[in-house]
Amino acid sequence: MPGPIETTPVPEDVPGAVKSPKQATVTEAPVAPSGDKSTVTSQHEASDDNAEDAQRDDDTEYVKGHPVIRTGFDVSKFLISLRDDGDPALTFRSIVLGTIFTALSSVITMLYIFKPFLVQVSAVFIQLLVFIFGEAWALATPRPERFKSKWVQKVLRFLNFGQPFGIKEHVVASLIASSGNNGLSGVEVYAVERLFYDRAVSASTAILATFSMSLCGFVLAGVLRPLIVYPAEMVYWLTLPQVVLFQNLHFDRVANRGRLIKFGWALAFAAVWEIFPAYIIPWFSGISVFCLASLGAPESTRIVFSTIFGGASSNEGLGLLNFSLDWQYIQSQYLSLPLKQQLNSWIGYVILYCALPGLYYSNTWNAKSFPFMSTALFSGNGTVFHPTTILNERGVVDDDKLKEVGLPYLTSSTVWGYFTQNVAIGALITHVIIFFGKDMVTAWKQARSRTQPDPHYQAMLKYKEVPQWWYLALFGLCFFAGLAVNIIGETTLPVWGYIISLLLGSFIAPFSCVLYGLYGNGVATNQISKMVAGAVHPGLPLANLYFASWSHQVILLAVNLANWLKVGQYTKVPHRVMFATQIYGTLLGAGLNYAVMTIIVNSQREILLDPHGNNIWSGSIVQSFNSQAVTWALAKQMYGVEGRYLIVPLGIVIGLVIPVFHWALIKVIPRVKEWPINTAVIVAYSGLNYYGNTSWVWSSIAVGIFSQLWLRRRLPGIYNKYNYLIGAALDGGSQLVIFILSFAVFGASGTAHPFPTWWGNPSGNPDHCL
Repeated sequence: MPGPIETTPVPEDVPGAVKSPKQATVTEAPVAPSGDKSTVTSQHEASDDNAEDAQRDDDTEYVKGHPVIRTGFDVSKFLISLRDDGDPALTFRSIVLGTIFTALSSVITMLYIFKPFLVQVSAVFIQLLVFIFGEAWALATPRPERFKSKWVQKVLRFLNFGQPFGIKEHVVASLIASSGNNGLSGVEVYAVERLFYDRAVSASTAILATFSMSLCGFVLAGVLRPLIVYPAEMVYWLTLPQVVLFQNLHFDRVANRGRLIKFGWALAFAAVWEIFPAYIIPWFSGISVFCLASLGAPESTRIVFSTIFGGASSNEGLGLLNFSLDWQYIQSQYLSLPLKQQLNSWIGYVILYCALPGLYYSNTWNAKSFPFMSTALFSGNGTVFHPTTILNERGVVDDDKLKEVGLPYLTSSTVWGYFTQNVAIGALITHVIIFFGKDMVTAWKQARSRTQPDPHYQAMLKYKEVPQWWYLALFGLCFFAGLAVNIIGETTLPVWGYIISLLLGSFIAPFSCVLYGLYGNGVATNQISKMVAGAVHPGLPLANLYFASWSHQVILLAVNLANWLKVGQYTKVPHRVMFATQIYGTLLGAGLNYAVMTIIVNSQREILLDPHGNNIWSGSIVQSFNSQAVTWALAKQMYGVEGRYLIVPLGIVIGLVIPVFHWALIKVIPRVKEWPINTAVIVAYSGLNYYGNTSWVWSSIAVGIFSQLWLRRRLPGIYNKYNYLIGAALDGGSQLVIFILSFAVFGASGTAHPFPTWWGNPSGNPDHCL
């Protein structure tokens, strides 16, 4: 499922809206004359010289005197503080804390790639840890003024002893730590190569390829930042909880005392509550009235009910009307994503609930011979397909073995998932061009003339920009590093294939960034990288792995960097500091990931090659990577003109056409333009949950309705103060406990201690559907 991230503005009754002698004068917007909805002219003065800008947004909607957050400009104006105290960002303390927590997050992430239980270190968790250690650093070290020696004072100030831990230091340290896994994709390829192809890349290949993959996408975010970062509407909505938390933790703690106390209580409540659905009462993770009603029914009936209504266990079923009370699955993103995004996702879910049962029960693609949901490969007789049975000793597909064994099959749910991903990619491209093209041109012109009206962009003009040639030079280094590796030939990827992979990623990345900025969520694009890789390099799974890694990394890194550049704009961290620290964190994390991977693979090779592993080590994740690579190496046979899954690549063409119909419908019925329809998002969500746990979907809908339809509109004052802050607290509390439970009872440390079986913790599926 999609993961969480960060933002805050002006009147004193909204988060981060605090006054300081060092900040520009900020006046509160006039209050609507009554408690009813009304439209009034709002005023927002960044200084005495630009009061005329107060009329910029004259359609602000107020309820009970508080502005309703509807647009990106509303976020900039009423939710995110313009305050900039000019405090240092790049300090000894921020570098040290960033380095420490980069090591923590990247090493733990890589460690659990090879564990039977996956642990993810969340951004909010890291943010809170950085704050605790930063505050301890400030409070537990002596102040320089206590010493008479000027030289000692100078050294202590450099070490930040006794100095307040500022918001910019906090952002920089968190940025470095979060960048630690930017190069994870390349390291995973090296692990597959060592395990399944019995070959280890040389030190030079590892260094050059890791450097290239880890940073190749930065140039796009840098060059395109006038379009994907500067405009007010480019919010990157999932960043709002983190940014609100940043500002509430650092800005005027006396004024924010009440909010921080509520944050603490919410975090404590989430931490205590998470113990129940995660460990003691797993039934809370999937409550289904229909599953409970089927307890005494025949097994055939219960199987159908499990397929449609079950969803608490992985690949159990659709999870229709199955509600989860486990916040680790819901997360704050559904408190943060804008209503326009969530409305489109709900339409997508309706399509999903119709499509998957329809495909399965109509026996499309021989669906009934395989499980309803599974990402595994199968033989025609329904048994699991092992990719190694069709490879020769060099890891290349052997045509004779393939004829003997036969092509693998996919479940109908997986085919639908692949198909909708491709349709969504096609729709993304056309939708952005048709509906956002003019806005992008306007944004580019405003950025070039430095007239972009977003107040946070204007506030950042005092800091030196990163010259475009810095980004271009970085890309040049990355390109030639990758070129050298592929010329040497250790990757098995030809140079022309490497160039195609970069061009493909560079073409898709701007569209993904636009969608993330406007809607807070994107379209999964890794499928197209794998599909094209298989088409241009048939029978070469290792080359396909490298192709897909380079291509998708361009997209992923462009989105990640753009997201953090927006956080930097909201929190007033200088541009050049953001650029340098993200490169540092990325390279540091990649090096640590590679070192940990090498140690584990060398010492646990036999266990990692075992399909079952043991209770301490498992190679299931890297085995899955290799299986996908082999499958896409058979792209011509499986997805070609005569392949049984031709519909999957045709999804791209179908997707390109869908927004055109949307545009034509608007021309016929102009009123449709007022509906916030985004066909790319609809299609993406119509195939999002084709595997895994699905019980959280209806809970996420309930959270979205509460937050975006009721609280935001009916009680905007409470929404503006607490919606994102409490969301960050719930994320932090639940993920802190999951992290602890992983080591204490879930077997992450080697020994599992399961809770005794009882009605709330059944031996079968937690929701009692079988």
